[in-house]
This record gives sequence, structure tokens and C-alpha cells, in this order.
Amino acid sequence: MNPTPPVVLVFTANDPSGGAGVVADVLTLSSLGCHVLPVITAITVQDTNGVQEFHAIDPEQVEEQARFILEDIRIDAIKVGMVGSVENLTVIAEIAADYPEVPLVLDAQLMVQDQDDMESEEIAAAMRDLLLPHSTICTPDVRSARMLASDDPDEQTELPLDVAAQRLISLGCEFVLITGSQDTSSKTGNSLYSSLGRMRNDSWTRLPGRFHGAGATLSAALVGALANGADINVAVQEAQEYTQQTLTHAYRPGMGLLVPDRLFWARPPEDEADTAAKPQ
Repeated sequence: MNPTPPVVLVFTANDPSGGAGVVADVLTLSSLGCHVLPVITAITVQDTNGVQEFHAIDPEQVEEQARFILEDIRIDAIKVGMVGSVENLTVIAEIAADYPEVPLVLDAQLMVQDQDDMESEEIAAAMRDLLLPHSTICTPDVRSARMLASDDPDEQTELPLDVAAQRLISLGCEFVLITGSQDTSSKTGNSLYSSLGRMRNDSWTRLPGRFHGAGATLSAALVGALANGADINVAVQEAQEYTQQTLTHAYRPGMGLLVPDRLFWARPPEDEADTAAKPQ
């Protein structure tokens, strides 16, 4: 019998465009040699231009999906993406509490296109209280990091990212990777924090175009590296390098944003593909 690859339990929504959500997680984690257990939290209506609406799955169904498969398969890591509702978040936190030794990556992107600020604030408050204490690392963008760190909209606007990260760590999250923390006209990058302060800054030349699913790819690659046994510093480095490759090789399947190519390594170089396509 062949050995079982690392197994990752994923809570997230379905994105029918394939840019983010469960498709992004399955492609990324499979690309990194993991077996994925997807638990669907919401059904979205969206394309490569953005989300039009979403419908949260009933929390009892979310719990049943997860509990049933967890009785059968041992997991090596957990990723939490879009939770869909505060009720679903509560269920996920209860499940995470039963697996305290399993690394958990919280992809804390709070704003959904058709959510209002009140819904996002309610989910942020629940994340603070229920999910951050069980998280190995969370990966918010700048706006989400400030929203998670403070419930005061006026303070959120000016809150230094170092302060925001330390507040999240004080709530129980071991590490915080703030994405887009070094966002300028020509550069973009991320910052990793621990209780001792900023651990690393990474930046890259900004690629042309806009991408759908970059954050989902990064958090999935991160949980995949942790499931494979990497320590946090190596996991962050490998996840960022993989994500940058997917963005470099991104393609536009529709009329909207570019989609990261999570299987870039499986495709022949462009010159070889052109040669293969020519009749002999």
C-alpha cells in the first residue's frame, strides 16, 4: 500500500469561476502533494469580475460534513477560508478546538463584494473571540488586519500594521502574515509577525494586471507547506514563492481578472508548446 500524502481539511465556499474558493484550494494543495478534504460553507454567484451574491450553508450541514469525514481520516492541517456566516464560524471553531495540535491557517479576508460593513464587523468579532485562539497563522490583507484588530472604524483607518499584528497575536494567533503590507506603485509584499515582532518582510516587483484568487492561493500553499512538516518561516517562504510563480503564469479564462495558474509546473514552456502545436 502506498503511503498517504498529508491530509488538509478545508472550510471554504464554492467559487464557480475556479479563481478562488474550493477549486483554488484543491488545485494548490494537490499541486503541493496533499490530499484535500473540502467542507463547503457557502455557495457563491460570481465570475472572474467579482462576487454577485453568496448563500451560506446551514451550520448543521457544515458540521456534519466535517465531523463525518473526521471520524474516518486523520488530518495534518486545517485551512479556514470564507466561513459564510457567524454560525458557521462558531461550528468551525468548535471543531478546531478538538484538534489543538493540528496547524490551522486562517485566511482572514473579511470583505465580500455583496456584504455590508455590519456583516463584516460581526464576522470579525467572532473571529477575534472564537477562531484566532485556535489559529497557527492568519493571513489578512491590510484592511482585514485592521478590522480584526479594532472594532473602532476611526481607529482602523490609521492603525499601524505592527500594532494590528500584535493585537491579533495577543488574541491567541501564533503568527500573522499581513499581505499587501508593502503596497506601492511598483512593489508589493507581505510582512510576517510573531510575538517578538516582525520576523520578515518580502517584496516583489508588481506584476501587470489584477488577479482573482491570489490570497486563496497563498493561504492554501501555506497550509500545504505546514502539512508537509515545514516550520513557519520556511512555510511562508515556500508559499510566497509558489504563489508568485502562479501569478507570473496567470491566465485570463473569462472577461474579468487574471486567475493564478496553480499547475504552472505541469505545462510546457511556451516555445515548446508552440513547437508541439505545429504540424510535422
